[in-house]
Amino acid sequence: METENVKRDSCFVGKGGYAMRNKVSNVLWGVFWIALGVGIAGNAFRIWDFTLFFRGWWTMFIIIPCLISIIKNGFGNGSTIGLVIGILLLLTQREVIDGSVIRKLLVPIILVLIGINIMLKGIFTANQKVHLNVEFGPGQNAIFGGKTQHYTGEVFRGTEANAIFGSVRLDLRDAQIPEDAVIDASAIFGGIDIFVPQGIRVKVSSTSLFGGTSNHVKMKAPDDARTIYINTTCMFGGVDIR
Repeated sequence: METENVKRDSCFVGKGGYAMRNKVSNVLWGVFWIALGVGIAGNAFRIWDFTLFFRGWWTMFIIIPCLISIIKNGFGNGSTIGLVIGILLLLTQREVIDGSVIRKLLVPIILVLIGINIMLKGIFTANQKVHLNVEFGPGQNAIFGGKTQHYTGEVFRGTEANAIFGSVRLDLRDAQIPEDAVIDASAIFGGIDIFVPQGIRVKVSSTSLFGGTSNHVKMKAPDDARTIYINTTCMFGGVDIR
């Protein structure tokens, strides 16, 4: 049950939407392998002349996984860039586009795609972050170094953690959490480890660029459990929650 002082711009993405995208991606993978098998079987019985090895066939092993990843997980940097590069390579192999032009524009295209992706994430996902009307404790910052904070018997309501070319370790396993709490974590070329107590519900909102957030808290919390909302921003870094 959520406290009344939770103020959200929007809710987190529900499990139902992810499950549906996961099913769609599984169906697409299934259709791909079935079509490949039927095509080869048709060749064996001389029903048709099917060949996988058309000019530029190898680009399909870039395009198809990236396309399915986009359907499943949305427009991530890696999948989007991979899809565009795969399509450009296919067009080059088919002699639709001059390969020398692609080689000259490859780096600028990647940079533009990264910029577009960052802007779209800022527009469409920034509102997913959760803000609570609580007073943060001292921030935990590590710049070109390491910082460890172990909360022992202290009341924890929220904090900010920043790891820039460094590492931060937040240990909340012995903290007192009387109400919902929030952590704003930023890992820029660094890493943040967060340890939460048992019986606590964790909800994550993440914006990542060549990095990511791993939530290993899988235990189902009771209905009256407190929630720690963790807003993460990762650029060439990561946040690990345990």
